[in-house]
Amino acid sequence: MARVYFVREKISMEVPLGVTVLEAEIRAGLEPDAPCGGQGSCGKCLVKVNGNPVLACQTKVVGDCQVEIPGKKKRGKILSEGFSRNVNFQPDLRVKRIRLEKPEIGEKRSEWERLLAAVYGDGEIHNDHEEIGCKNSAVPYIKVGAADVQLSGILYEKRMLAPVWEVIYTENEIMDFRQSSNTEADLCQNQSGNDAGYSEACCNIFTAAIDLGTTTIVGYLLDGRNGQTLATESRMNPQMQYGGDVIQRADYVLEHGTEALSECVRKTINEILETLIEKSQKAGDIYQISLVGNTCMHHLFLGISPASLVHAPYTPAISQPLTLRASDYGIHIHKKGQLILLPNIAGYIGADTSGCLLALRQDLKEETTLLLDIGTNTEMILGNKHGLAACSAASGPAFEGAKIQCGMRGLPGAIDHVKYENGKWQYTTIENEKPTGLCGSGLIDLIAELLRTGLLDENGILHSGQVKADTFVLVPSGESQREIYLTQKDIGEVQLAKAAIAAGIRLLMKKQNVEETQVEIVYLAGGFGNYMNARNAARIGLIPENFAEKVSCVGNAAGEGAKIALLNKKERHEAEKAVQKIEFLELAACPEFQDCFVDELGFGK
Repeated sequence: MARVYFVREKISMEVPLGVTVLEAEIRAGLEPDAPCGGQGSCGKCLVKVNGNPVLACQTKVVGDCQVEIPGKKKRGKILSEGFSRNVNFQPDLRVKRIRLEKPEIGEKRSEWERLLAAVYGDGEIHNDHEEIGCKNSAVPYIKVGAADVQLSGILYEKRMLAPVWEVIYTENEIMDFRQSSNTEADLCQNQSGNDAGYSEACCNIFTAAIDLGTTTIVGYLLDGRNGQTLATESRMNPQMQYGGDVIQRADYVLEHGTEALSECVRKTINEILETLIEKSQKAGDIYQISLVGNTCMHHLFLGISPASLVHAPYTPAISQPLTLRASDYGIHIHKKGQLILLPNIAGYIGADTSGCLLALRQDLKEETTLLLDIGTNTEMILGNKHGLAACSAASGPAFEGAKIQCGMRGLPGAIDHVKYENGKWQYTTIENEKPTGLCGSGLIDLIAELLRTGLLDENGILHSGQVKADTFVLVPSGESQREIYLTQKDIGEVQLAKAAIAAGIRLLMKKQNVEETQVEIVYLAGGFGNYMNARNAARIGLIPENFAEKVSCVGNAAGEGAKIALLNKKERHEAEKAVQKIEFLELAACPEFQDCFVDELGFGK
């Protein structure tokens, strides 16, 4: 073992000999920027070890050392809010006050059977969304598990202790019961469903929604009694140490297995849940979690190899909606707590897109709408209530800062907007800090302005007029800690990304037989879409020109969908059915894609 001391952060820890400095940073919770996944190609993990500048991903710990991470540790604002839609509170998780009655002499039913009758009512109940009850019996049927046996064993004691209890249950499972502090009069008024008139003395009942993104993880804590959002918390996805995009992470898993990537993300989710409870300043248990993420994140969380996703025909290992025991996947909530996963749609169109659909309900709209969730993979859904089609474009990580020489994520100091006005180049930075690089929205703005000023031609050739013919310097070294510039190679990366997205839109419209003018609303989801200038996106050809006036930014729609999945079980089931009806366009198998992609590479109007 060796002791590593991080100078600026004042953190000292022991790590095994031979691990990289990058891994040591991650173990220390420092969230290093390494979009290349430790391949040594991006150069963004530069640190000083015992005073010597090295790449953290390429340097192993061989003994006690001091590590200095240049600059102040910064953390950007992670987008958590999204399109908000009023939804009736009709959850699967229910709370009901009951009276545990003393049995009559000669009563045949057990304590457990009488509890079921009090909760569900005599007759049929549902199990796994199918009627399996005994309609002619006074005793409902429900599968009995080990936890149920334990609950049944203490029912007599509970009944003797107090007559009135709150039962927490779903349509096919009793999860827990707790003593109620409310009066018998209250009990008479509240014999069914969730009610808001509960005593604060009762233990709080929570649910939680998790948006598991490639770059970030966002968690929401909800009141299980009324659906109110109580707290929000976010973290960077620790899987970034294994690669900035899903392909790099999949490659790592194919060589080393899923354990490392599964465990690190589950650990972070548990930390988020713990923080959410602390923020709420209320004691209680989480009984349900809904989780959304792209197909690869979905598989890695579950410990499933993404091998089927990286080899043709690129199909998910599993797609249908899942309700699982959270404890089986290392999630620390109530011992009978449920883990709900929305369905994957197809290929690289995952449960996060299902979450967006649940938030926006494109399947119910008369007008034709287009959803774009722009990232390393750009997912899109086009259509209306008469039919939907979806595809995924491999747009690459350029808009997230990777493969761009001065690119970076949306952290404080990132240039987020650029404009050429009155003969001067002007820019703004996140949190108004000194500029340190270009994030995605700033990158689009800069290229659009270079086109407008004639410094960049329609073929993507840079004519900066500056010292280096293939480089445009936006921020000289005297105005910042380092020179911030755009290279010809950077422009090429943007061309590849925007061409993939534009080609996907064109082919999706063709599949649905929809003209540009027929698309009435363009929903932009995700952090990048939320801050992107739509006019400039249209100017560089990322979206059709007449889409710019139709853009509606919906923020973290996937996270909102994850919350709705907990708030209304009927809507969740409707969205699951809508997903099954979505037509899938696999761009990789589309013979027209290559030609369309090449056509979209230029910046011409």
